[in-house]
Amino acid sequence: MSSVESLDTKLEVIVVPVSDVDRAKAFYERLGWRLDQTPPGVVQFTPHGSGCSVQFGPSLTAATPGSSTAYLIVSDLEAARDALVGVGVEVGDIFHVGPDGPVAGLDPERRSYFSRATLRDPDGNTWLMQEITTRLPGRVEGGLTSFGSASDLASALRRAADAHGEHEKRTGARDDDWPDWYAAYMVSEQSGAKPPE
Repeated sequence: MSSVESLDTKLEVIVVPVSDVDRAKAFYERLGWRLDQTPPGVVQFTPHGSGCSVQFGPSLTAATPGSSTAYLIVSDLEAARDALVGVGVEVGDIFHVGPDGPVAGLDPERRSYFSRATLRDPDGNTWLMQEITTRLPGRVEGGLTSFGSASDLASALRRAADAHGEHEKRTGARDDDWPDWYAAYMVSEQSGAKPPE
């Protein structure tokens, strides 16, 4: 008999309550999310790089339209916000979490989990975009590393390159095993483990 701790379960879909399916569909298409094939009466979109989708339809939920709140994770909040604003999506100003509450602008140290921006669909369902480049310890199962898109991978490689440059300055020598160092660094970022020295 297996335990619930070892049960492989993945979050697949979140149902978003909307009042006008066509209007919601146009909004989520503008976000650049993939429109998935579904049975009649169900509209499903999947954000680029996500394993979880959103669904809406005329009779999928009794929840009040606009009552949903969810997080979207991005590796570069400024770039994500600029891209959305560029296609006409209204996105709130970037802010970060300070000791006394929200503060305007990006977190000065660009720490993961701190910088955010909010957008809402036409019904008022809230999407809080959060910049995460390094996961807190234990948030990703041991050694599993994946990147949902080429842009996320490219951002991770740039961060690894910067960190590796600092590593070479510390050691005072060229590191010919840089691919192994990059790999270890990128896995540590996602799993929250200690990065290589």
